[in-house]
Amino acid sequence: MLRHEFQPGKLVAGLFLTVTAAAFAGDAAGLWDTPWFVVVPLVVGGLCLAGATAALTRGIRRRGGAEGGQR
Repeated sequence: MLRHEFQPGKLVAGLFLTVTAAAFAGDAAGLWDTPWFVVVPLVVGGLCLAGATAALTRGIRRRGGAEGGQR
């Protein structure tokens, strides 16, 4: 089985989107009250953090040499 390259930016984005989904799922189930505007900082902040993580990862992998997994 071929292994894929680990991409921490996608992990961070997925984590923030999962937290956002869990917040609204809890609201839909009646466990707590989540205001509609909570989604904006969670999604935008998560995507910005994921972009920064991806850029940092790319910079580290480029500096590491030709073994950086470029395809």
